[in-house]
Formats: sequence, structure tokens, C-alpha cells
Amino acid sequence: MNSSLLSLASILSITLLYSAPLIYTALGGVLSENAGVVNIGLEGMMAIGAVVGSIVGYYLGNPWLAFLCGGLGGMLIALLHAIATVNFAADHVVSGIAINLIGPGLALFLCRLFFDGAAMSKSIDYENKLPVLFGKVFKSGGGKGIMKFLDIVFSQYASVYLAFVLVFVVYFILYKTRLGLRIRAVGEYPKAAETLGVDAYKIKYICVLASGFLAGLGGASMSLAVVSNYRETLISGQGFIALAAVIFGGWKPQGAMLACTRTFSFPWLHWNINRYKLTFNDSLRNNSSCLNNFRKGIKSTISRWTSIRKKQLKIKFVSASAGTFFMP
Repeated sequence: MNSSLLSLASILSITLLYSAPLIYTALGGVLSENAGVVNIGLEGMMAIGAVVGSIVGYYLGNPWLAFLCGGLGGMLIALLHAIATVNFAADHVVSGIAINLIGPGLALFLCRLFFDGAAMSKSIDYENKLPVLFGKVFKSGGGKGIMKFLDIVFSQYASVYLAFVLVFVVYFILYKTRLGLRIRAVGEYPKAAETLGVDAYKIKYICVLASGFLAGLGGASMSLAVVSNYRETLISGQGFIALAAVIFGGWKPQGAMLACTRTFSFPWLHWNINRYKLTFNDSLRNNSSCLNNFRKGIKSTISRWTSIRKKQLKIKFVSASAGTFFMP
């Protein structure tokens, strides 16, 4: 097979593998944002999910149980964020930063507790990691030509395919179900939603806990698929990258997925098509455009929340005026 195609296959394979944890976490951020709760604590939730998945995977040897426990670990720490922001009306950013400070420290503490004071967990055996799908399907063609290309690209862990399936599941829930309509209504106009009988507190709790669960799955996929153990630097910025993907994706699951996959492909891959040859150049020249996109995303976030706040104040004013008008 052509060396250019081999390089392309390797890049696509790495893109799918490393973007899966980001997709899980970004989907959690999408759910939380649509419910009106800013979740900056995705990094800390990923760290808890990674260490819990590594501990359960090593001691029990069941990768799917470890994967599920990683999600539950992220959900447990997300409960703190939900209590602070929903019940006590704490500042979402401050609470998220606190989660990001607590999560990595607690993860390191758990690692030292279960692995005799070591800052790195013991490696999980290959047979106890998440299974690889389509590993033998494309090798039947002799491992040459297009079959080798497909084998390199699509022989991925099950968590990779599950991440893309969840994109469609979250999209269906948000835009095709009553629950999704209520989530978006609570995120945009919580007072108006409550007048229609929607329990805004319950919806926000569900979305924040689901956000933590998905972030925990993202962390667990790092320690059960991408690598074989947990270490202090395993989760180092992925949560913030997922948060940026939520912004760039327009708070939509499909947009967040595209942003996550682009994070690991296009910053490193620059296409020059010349006589059917693919050459890969460094794309640092595009840093200025990336920074501009990031500034636009931050500005759009601020303007979005400002408009939501204005609408909430307007609803309060109208409700107060109506109550005064109809008073006997």
C-alpha cells in the first residue's frame, strides 16, 4: 500500500481513538448546557472516571463493569456540582473550578490508596481491556491494499463506536422527545417552563448527573482503551478541550462530535492534493484562525447567557406586573 495512504490510515485511526473520550465528555457538556447549567468541572469528572475504571478493571478483570463504574464515579462527583448550582444557586464557574481542583486530587488519593502508595496504577492485562471490534474482519483479505487500510482505520475499541452511537442517542433525546423539549425549555426559560408544570430542579439534576456520567465514561475509556492504567497526567486538559468542543459545536451533539474529531485531525493534518499525492505539513500557520475561532466562541457564550438572563428578568417583570394588575 502507498506510504501516503498508510500515513493517512494511521492518522484516521489515532483520530478516532483519541477523540472518543472527548466525545463522551462533550456530550455530557451539551446536556448540561442545554439544561442551563454551565459545567466547567468536566476535567475533574474525567479524572475520577479514569481512576475508578482503572481500579475496578484491575481488581475485577471485567472491562464493561469497570467502564460502567467509571461513569458512576463521574456521576457521583457531578452530584456535588448539582447540589451547589441547583439547590444553593452557587456560581456555576466557581463550582466547576472547585470540581476541577477536587477531582484530580481525589483521583490521585484513590490511586495511592488502592496501589500501595504508587502514583500510577498497575497495568491492566490486554484481555481485560475493552474489546476491539472488527479486528479480524478486514484481515481476511490478506492484509493488503484497501483491506489493510480499512483494518488500520476501523479496528477500534468498542468504546470508540459506542461514543458515536451516543451522539445519535443524545441528538434523538434532545430534539425528538418530550424530555428533550423540557430540557431545552428549562435551559432557555426556566420560569416559563415551571408555569407549564415542568420541574426545573429535577430536569437540571438529571442533566448534570448525566453530564458527570458521560464525563466519567470518557475518563474510563482513557484508562481502559487508550492506555492500560491510570497515572497523574492521564487526564491533563481533555476536559477543557471537550468544553471548547461544546462551544465550537454550537451546544449541539453533532457539532460537538465534529469539533472533537477535528481537534485530533486537522490541527496536525494539512492536505495538499497534487497529482493524487497526499503531503502532510505542519499547520501551525493556522494558529491565528484557531485563536479567532476561540475568541468568537467565548463571545458567543457570553452573549448567549446575557440574552438568557435578560429574558429571565423580562419574564419576572411581566409576571410581577400581571400579578399586580390582577390583584383585587
